Parts: sequence; C-alpha cells; structure tokens
Amino acid sequence: MAEAKKIIAWLNKNSSTQIVTDEALIGGAAIDEHNNPLPEETLKKAKAADAVLLACIGGPKWDKVAFDIRPEAGLLGIRKEMGLFANLRPAIVFDELAEASTLKKEVVAGLDILILRELTGGLYFGKPAGIDTLPDGTRRGYNTLEYTTPEIERIARLGFELAMKRGKKLCSVDKANVLQSMIMWREEVVKVAKDFPEVELSHLYVDNAAMQLVRNPKQFDVMITENMFGDILSDCASMLTGSLGMLPSASLGAEVDGKRMALYEPVHGSAPDIAGKGIANPLAMILSLSMMLKYSLDMGVEADKLENAVKKVLSQGYRTADIMQDGMKKVSTSEMGEAILKALEEV
Repeated sequence: MAEAKKIIAWLNKNSSTQIVTDEALIGGAAIDEHNNPLPEETLKKAKAADAVLLACIGGPKWDKVAFDIRPEAGLLGIRKEMGLFANLRPAIVFDELAEASTLKKEVVAGLDILILRELTGGLYFGKPAGIDTLPDGTRRGYNTLEYTTPEIERIARLGFELAMKRGKKLCSVDKANVLQSMIMWREEVVKVAKDFPEVELSHLYVDNAAMQLVRNPKQFDVMITENMFGDILSDCASMLTGSLGMLPSASLGAEVDGKRMALYEPVHGSAPDIAGKGIANPLAMILSLSMMLKYSLDMGVEADKLENAVKKVLSQGYRTADIMQDGMKKVSTSEMGEAILKALEEV
C-alpha cells in the first residue's frame, strides 16, 4: 500500500485528475483499535468513496479471537455491505515472467484469463451454517451452498458482457453432477446466454477446471463460478503467472444512478512470515490501483501508462524475491516502487 500511495501522489502531480484519499481501519488493525474488524466509520467512508483500495487484513496475532470478529469477517462484511457481487481476477503472464512460472514457458506464454468469482452468495454466505453438539456428544459442522436466480443472472450477465469485449468465450464452472444448487446455476447461465449469441459458452465441473488450468490454460478467456470455487481456482491460476504477488483484483457492485461500488485489492492475502522485512512484491497492489483507475476513476490513459511502467520495469530485470530469476536484479518492496515511479516518467 505504501508504494501505491506513492504512485497516487505522482498521478496527482502529473495528471489533470486529483485523487483525494482517506484512510480507515479494517481487519486485525480494527480489532486492536475497536474490537470490530469492520467499524461503522470504515464502512461509512467506503460507501461514500468512488473506490476503495484495500490492503491485507489478517495474521496469526488474531487467530484466537472469536469467530464472528476474526479479520476475515471484516473482509466478507465489507463485500456484503457494499454489494460487491463480482470479483474480477485477471491472470496475465507478462512476457518477461513466462520463465518464472512453474509450468513450461510454451504452456503459459501469452496467457490472459479473467476469472469472475461470485462474491456475496454461495457456500461462504449460505444459511444455515454452524457447529452443533448432538445429544450423544458428537459435533456436527455444516454450511449451505445456496443461490437465487437474480444472484446467478447478474454474475452471468457481467461475464458475458466482459467476454464480448475480449475473446467472446465464456466458461461456466460448477459441480452440477452432484449439487442441486449447481444444476440451477448451469440452467440460469444457459438462459442468460441466449442474450449473447456471439459468445461461445462452455461448462466444466470445478475439478476438471482445476486440471485444465494447469494442463492447457490458454483455452480459457472468461470464467465464471461460485464463490468458493472462484476463490480456489483464481489462486491456482495465480501460479501460472509465476507468483501470487503479481495478481490484482476488482470487486464490483451493481450500477446505481451511474455509480458502481468498487473495491480493489491484491489477490494474495497477508504474509506474516515476511511482514516488515521489505521484501513483499508490491506489483499486485500497483496493478490493483491500475484497475481502479480504469474501472472506477475514468483514467484509462493513466491506467495504461501504469501497466506499461510495470512491463518496462520487468523488462529491465527488476525482481522481488518471489519472482527472482538468475541474472535479474533483486530489489526490495520500496525499490520496486521507486523503479515504477522512474518508469512512469519515461513511458
């Protein structure tokens, strides 16, 4: 986040648009200060903003807090309260990083996938959910995977709209062979498809989709899927790019009166083992900022400029520890941020 803030300051100095920023606590820091992972003041500021840029929210320090106030409850809560039903997770392999992937270069070179994860329904939010103790002392844990027609219809429609702007291919991922809720998911997606005859629609069970992502990922363009499935598949797809530290995301709500609630964050979560060491990769956050410029602030030119700066820095051989390759220049978090600022002056 510190590196993203430097770039915002640079943009304010070098573009016609002024980005006014404010800060608020969420997750572990908010628990420490307010005993609440999502204070009302934070939520109020988030809803009033044109966009939210979110840093990581947890760590082992808060592992023992009550389940309903764990840091992750703040993340799930802000998504729910802002109505952020669609999580856009691009998996793009920069040419300069094709060798950094654990897969063969020819498998991942040129990869450009957009995974669209439904964010406010499914297994993470279905009711009932809980842990009960039965009369004989046996414990029973349960969650519910549920969806309504409108929830599926809106994520499918957005997926088709995005596919129309890309390669006109959409793959819907479900588990319709064993789950009734996923049978309904597939049926509703097929209905929406009738409004987009130019888009090639396919269906995959989630286990097969996971296999195909590492076998032949370039067969995909846009993928849409249930909340938990999307959580898992997008993390899997991240390793195609060489590092989880490279992937941005955007979480979007419905457009109301010309305004769409939006939150931007790196796909990676917190990494307590390297916290404070100055070695984390800031590019996922910087690219999340680029998505924010493009989708929320009508600063497409600046977004392209920032993405080109990232490509330039990578082509110059700068690497944080997670994407380090032989013969490259190993840099710290702040040094990578400074390199991006320098590149912005040149691109």
